[in-house]
Amino acid sequence: MIKKLGIILLAVLLVAFSSACNKDTEKTASTDEGSKSKDEQVELTFMMWGNEAHQEVYNQLIAKFNETHPNIKVKMESVPFPDYQQKITVLAAGRELPDVGWVAERMVPQFMENGILDDVSSFKKDKAYDMDDFFPSTLDLFEKDKKLYGIPFSTPPMVLFYNKDLFVKAGEKTPNEHVQAGTWTWEQFEKSSKAISSNGVYGANFFRDWNTWIALLSHTWSYGGDLFNKDQTKFTWNSNEGVETLKMLDRMMFKDASHPKAGEQVSFESGKIGMFFDVYSYVSRARDVKDFAWDIAPLPEGPEGRFPMLGQAGYGLFKGSKHPEEAKELLKFFTSKEGIKATSTYFVPPRESVISSDEFVNQPNNPPVESIKKAVIDEMDNARLQAGHVEWQKIDNAIQFGFDELFGQLKKPEEILKGMEEKINPLLK
Repeated sequence: MIKKLGIILLAVLLVAFSSACNKDTEKTASTDEGSKSKDEQVELTFMMWGNEAHQEVYNQLIAKFNETHPNIKVKMESVPFPDYQQKITVLAAGRELPDVGWVAERMVPQFMENGILDDVSSFKKDKAYDMDDFFPSTLDLFEKDKKLYGIPFSTPPMVLFYNKDLFVKAGEKTPNEHVQAGTWTWEQFEKSSKAISSNGVYGANFFRDWNTWIALLSHTWSYGGDLFNKDQTKFTWNSNEGVETLKMLDRMMFKDASHPKAGEQVSFESGKIGMFFDVYSYVSRARDVKDFAWDIAPLPEGPEGRFPMLGQAGYGLFKGSKHPEEAKELLKFFTSKEGIKATSTYFVPPRESVISSDEFVNQPNNPPVESIKKAVIDEMDNARLQAGHVEWQKIDNAIQFGFDELFGQLKKPEEILKGMEEKINPLLK
């Protein structure tokens, strides 16, 4: 009997000991798991379309981010702008989206419609983040149903980069001199372009690449026309104003020889382009120009005024991230005052505290402060956001097809715009 009781007592002790050990093991495992969660090495992908100078800014920003987030590795990928929207669409279909990425204004409607952007409205509750520092209008593009689906980092109006030496050599007034005299019109722009063109030098170039036609809308707007009607249910570029825009380009290319023909790769940096249309962020390349003097000026004006195209780019937090909280931390850092100040080296900042700072205008090799004020800051009220639509890729393809017809002199501007209208209107229904 005593022997049996001893065996039972031993069994009870073993069970109790085992239970205690299990609890200690669970506690230790729990502690280790929490520690691992905090220090776990994760990798985020950040996608952009910027050049090498932009990438260097982000390399420095990411290094700064890693000082407080050493466990987060950020892999940066760059995709050419003309391919970017299609690339994101393909990645979304394969569920391989980046964690954080740049988004341009024309992409936002499609990305929202496809439901691939995550809500970042929680940023508004963070007092240290200071959402009130953003110009309210810069957030409009990203707001839908009282939610916020992105944060802007760049709101630049299009400006005119010009080669001062070519104007001096030709004995012509510079664009800024015409602005000062009140004579900087589209008619004068054509005359100036022709006057400074000679021997492989072209007076002007509207195209960043041969797929980027959007700069031409500023001409149409200044004459009272537009790409779409207000609610984007009708293609309206097939108008007298649109025809005049394409006729202007046709004259410059094929009559005056003041604009490169399609396929010619002639950059502003080469010194063989007198005037180049691009958003202010192009200054990152222009700063490296050492072979000639250059400056920036406002765009020409038409009968209805001057309406530069407003480029807007922001960051999107893409759905499906394996590390959504870490991705939010990265996005919040990029769009903090520190992050926006860093990127204002090249981009017109959406934060009021940054655009009013010396850091924005007093960059090495920047245009003169007065030129930045005239061409950038003073033009913000005149600038118009470039069009966007959920079917933008198809619309853009139809427009590019029309420009191919113009470049090949296959059809007249009136026929080209009619063809665009026939293809695009069904997409707007």
